[in-house]
Amino acid sequence: MEWVLTAISVTGTVVAIICSLTAIVRNKKADAGSEGRQDGQILTELGYIKGGIDDVKNEQREQRKINTDFVSRLTAVEASAKQAHKRLDQIEGRVHPLE
Repeated sequence: MEWVLTAISVTGTVVAIICSLTAIVRNKKADAGSEGRQDGQILTELGYIKGGIDDVKNEQREQRKINTDFVSRLTAVEASAKQAHKRLDQIEGRVHPLE
């Protein structure tokens, strides 16, 4: 009868070890899958951030071009206004000579 109790104890121990190993393997797979999902989410979010930064850079380039064009046009307008003032001063000098 004692050998039956020993056999049951050994069998129980072996089954417990097998169940433990099975749980460890299953948890490793679940952890790996979870880490993979998290890594994928992080990479996706980084991709969105990179895309947003690229959009901002493009808008900044366009704005820089617009500002450069505006400065060129403003310079031309200032030169034209200066010439117009000179012409007006000449006309005024003819109309009201040395009052």
